[in-house]
Amino acid sequence: MNFLKEILLNTILFVALAGLFAQTGAFYVSSLGVAILASLVLALLNLLVKPILFILSFPIHLLTLGLFSFVLNGVMLMLTSYVLGEDYFRFSSLWSAILIALLMSVCNAILSSHFLD
Repeated sequence: MNFLKEILLNTILFVALAGLFAQTGAFYVSSLGVAILASLVLALLNLLVKPILFILSFPIHLLTLGLFSFVLNGVMLMLTSYVLGEDYFRFSSLWSAILIALLMSVCNAILSSHFLD
């Protein structure tokens, strides 16, 4: 059940952040259905690809005291954009994906501590 709550939370965050960054063009989601699909793809990529990338980048994680994880989360969002197609779900740059990843991490930490327990 937690998996479905996290998918729902990520979907809401995708829609909210796309609305927040609509005027800048930094982040675009074409519809609610695409946001749901992006949440599922992101969860699948986090399950399959992220552990491999984490192991490969472990020395960088140690040097940056874990701050490289934001870059890794941004890369995961860019991979999600690549899988879904740039017409439906896109970021203007890696930096915007890292910013969205940072905002999603903060919002997930706050909201999951209140609603997932």
